[in-house]
Amino acid sequence: MSGMQQTAQLGQQQVLSPQMRQSLEILQATALELQQMVRQELESNPVLEEEVPEEAKEEEESEDDEFEELRNLEEDWRTFSADGAQGVDAEAEARRRHFLEGVAPPETLAQHLEQQIGRLSLDPVQRRIATLLVGNLNEDGYLAASPEEVADEAGAETAEVVEMLHLLQTLDPPGVGARDLAECLKLQLARRGQSHGTAARIVEGQLDLLGRKNFTEMASALGVSQDEVRAAGALIAQLNPKPGRVFAGQAAHVLAPDVVIEKVGDEFVVSLVRDGVPRLRISRTYRDLLGEAVGAPEVRTYLRDKIRGGKFLIKSIQQRQQTILAIAREIALRQRSFLEEGVSALAPMTMAQVADAVGVHETTVSRAIAGKTVATPQGVFEMKYFFTTGYRAADGATVSSASVKDVIASVIRGEDPARPLSDQQIVAVLREDGVPVARRTVAKYREALGILPSHLRKSF
Repeated sequence: MSGMQQTAQLGQQQVLSPQMRQSLEILQATALELQQMVRQELESNPVLEEEVPEEAKEEEESEDDEFEELRNLEEDWRTFSADGAQGVDAEAEARRRHFLEGVAPPETLAQHLEQQIGRLSLDPVQRRIATLLVGNLNEDGYLAASPEEVADEAGAETAEVVEMLHLLQTLDPPGVGARDLAECLKLQLARRGQSHGTAARIVEGQLDLLGRKNFTEMASALGVSQDEVRAAGALIAQLNPKPGRVFAGQAAHVLAPDVVIEKVGDEFVVSLVRDGVPRLRISRTYRDLLGEAVGAPEVRTYLRDKIRGGKFLIKSIQQRQQTILAIAREIALRQRSFLEEGVSALAPMTMAQVADAVGVHETTVSRAIAGKTVATPQGVFEMKYFFTTGYRAADGATVSSASVKDVIASVIRGEDPARPLSDQQIVAVLREDGVPVARRTVAKYREALGILPSHLRKSF
């Protein structure tokens, strides 16, 4: 019988300091998360104060030796040159405002439903339940929580939640609030006055057979003719299996992009959006107290720690902004064709390429673009959208995967509804255009676009 043993083993392990961990969290934070982090620091650190824009710029003071360590961050946080920082330019700020005001934010599914709910006569409890139900819808428009879970959150009875769910399901778009595909299709059939017809019976128990186009077995199971089954199938094909997708996309980010890229003359100008993020500084009062607290070591230690933490926070935020700005400038440089022509001209671009150009590690780029958005002349996009692999076309040019997706969507939009193209046929079309793509890749991109396979796109 083997016994338990203790063994000693040597190894190296990288451990992040608390300050480095905080700086990485700040880099990766979205604009909203950064606002919350700054507000929390303002509440917990008395030496920090918000800089009022109207006040004169405070004189820069040389740092004490005790703060020298703050100048030396880890390699992933190397300092940018002065031209990497963005100064205050009233004209540029006015241009940016005008540009943002010209970007019309698409309506979200939640906004669309809340407007309709606002016109209903509901008591406070019902309105709260309705709001919670809307908040628990996924991007497809389906309810992602059970009525029991919503009831617990609302402090209400499950029966009340079910009642409000039925009300929600009467709103636009048809099918919203469903808990599965069958319910979604049944709700839409009800709107068409087809709650009890053959189509409804197929939806209730024959969807698998419909997907396989097994009309013979369906007709036998339902006791109707194959012609009636085909007609019902044609009706079901007109329904939307994902009603919420009409509102999906970048809408949630359009209201507050992190970066703006706009064309000024013949050049594309990149600027940061700082809206909502307070500008911080160390309070002069507490700096004076640190100098006066000679006879109170514990007070001096406390103030020194708070001032050190405040300085590091300010430095980390500055580096976050400079890193995002530098990456956005590189995107504008490499994606000029996209900015002028649109998605079809999106060039392949990797994080490693941008990291090398900016002078940071690839993981820093990954963290910096997480959850960040950029407003461009072509619309508002997540920054990660611009990082895409590519394919080499027959003429030697490289084509991004996003451009390939755009072509696939265009091909499917132009197909004959009665004879939809299979994934292999789409591969053939792409190859004729000089873009060699595998069938499994077409299938993956089609699914990412939310497009059904050919046998489910067919009009009966």
